[in-house]
This record gives sequence, C-alpha cells and structure tokens, in this order.
Amino acid sequence: MPGTTNLALTDSLPLTCTRAGTCCHGKMVWLNPWELTRMATAKGLTPRVFRDRHCEFGGIRLRFDNPPGWKGLAACSQYLPDFGCSVHVGRPLVCRLYPLGRKRRGKELHYIHRGSSFPCLDGCPKVVDLPYLTVSDYLSCQDAMACETAQDGYLELMQSLADGAFALLLESGLAASGDRLTLRLWRELGKEHPEHLTKRLGPGWIDRLMLPDISDGLDDPAAFSHRHHDLLQSQAQTSFGNLGDVAALREASGLMMGLALHLGCGLGANPAELAGHWIVTAKKLGARE
Repeated sequence: MPGTTNLALTDSLPLTCTRAGTCCHGKMVWLNPWELTRMATAKGLTPRVFRDRHCEFGGIRLRFDNPPGWKGLAACSQYLPDFGCSVHVGRPLVCRLYPLGRKRRGKELHYIHRGSSFPCLDGCPKVVDLPYLTVSDYLSCQDAMACETAQDGYLELMQSLADGAFALLLESGLAASGDRLTLRLWRELGKEHPEHLTKRLGPGWIDRLMLPDISDGLDDPAAFSHRHHDLLQSQAQTSFGNLGDVAALREASGLMMGLALHLGCGLGANPAELAGHWIVTAKKLGARE
C-alpha cells in the first residue's frame, strides 16, 4: 500500500477526496500515453481526436484554455463551470494526487508537499468540514493505484528508449569512431522546448509515442505500457537495425533520446536534468563530447 512508503506529510494534515475547482485552474497537467487514452475513453473520443482538441506538444500536456475562473486563472480544457471535471473518472495521476507530488528514484517512493498550507483550504472552503485522512487513505479514495502503475510502467519505457540511444552510440561503433557530436545533440535535445521537440521528432514518431495502436488493456496499465514498449522497440529495430553511416547512426541515437526526453517531460521529469545524467553515464562508458 502507498502508506508503507516514506512520506513527507504527517497524518494530521487535512486531505480531502472532493474538489471544487481550484486544482483545475492555472495548473500544468502532464500526461503519459495510458492517461491520454483513458481520458479520451472517458470523454467518448478517440485518443487522436482528444489529443488534437485538448492537448499540447503532441499529447503530453492538457490545454488550459477554458474561460478563467478561480482567481482569474484559465481553466483546464476538461473543466466545466458549475459541474467540475468532465472526465473525472478518467482523470490522470497528477489530478488524483493534488496537492501532493510523487517522486520515485529506483525503488524509493516519496509523496511530497511543499509549503505549510493547502490551496484547497483557501479555494474550496467546504473541505474544512471533511475528515482528516492519512496519505494512504487519501490515495485510496482517489483510486490512484492504476495511475501509479501506469506511471511506473512508462518510467521504465522512458529508460528503455534511452537505452536504445545508448546502444546506437556505444554498440554500433559510433563512439569508437571518435564521434563528439552525438552527446552534444543529446544535450541540445534536453534543452529543447516541448513544442520544438515535438516538431523535431516529427508526427510519425510522436504518434507512435503518444497514440499506441493498442485496442484494449486500459484495465491493466502494466500490460498496456509493456505492449507499448514492444511496439516502439519493434519500430526502432525496423527503422535503425541496419544503419552503418555515422551521420545516420547519430540521427537515430538522437531520435531515441528525444523520444525518451519527451516522454520524460510528460512524466513530470526535467528533460535537461535527464539528458545531463545520461550524458555523464555515456562518458563513463567511453563516449566523448
């Protein structure tokens, strides 16, 4: 259960299972592909239509383009005045956790909150009449387990994509040739704005990343992310399995790294920090910049 993890909150803080809209205004809601598909299903749309209407950067972030509400802040594209979230049953992990954050490194999992007060107490005064909950109870009433499983599955997929970039650099002879440009490309990709990286990756690969051809599996997020992993790996093998030209290998390594960084951004990671970490690792393995 989530309550067995190391928490950054005490059990005496008032957490609530209801929402009055403060969390639906002026925020940034990042998405992984399973969450995008789940929200589309809740909306009665195909993932492609939902993405094109309601998301930015190829599908990794929800638009906040509905009329301003709380404190004059723009509302989420899924928020309806006097009603609330129109896809509540399919809402993503970040919405279920709010105002908490979630941080995973390896097997370590932390739930965090910055500051000494909760915005819900200011913007949603009715919450003061609700019972006090432990963090574990709060996560349970938000039905967050499936979303957390999907998040962890896509963290693994992100690392797998990065591993593909490493293989194209280190196992193809590219690094051994004296190449210094690939790691510079990785660093550049880490600093790229999501909108620009979306365009650089191109619609074909963005669609493969965010709109996997998986007709079922929403009830099993682990299986969904594993199936998505297999689809991406198969396409990468088809596209890059027989490359021999240095420039082509560099481009392919950059594309795989770009996919990993773009997915990482949708998972709430900092792409520049991710790229920096992977560059340090590649240098330890013999690559040069």
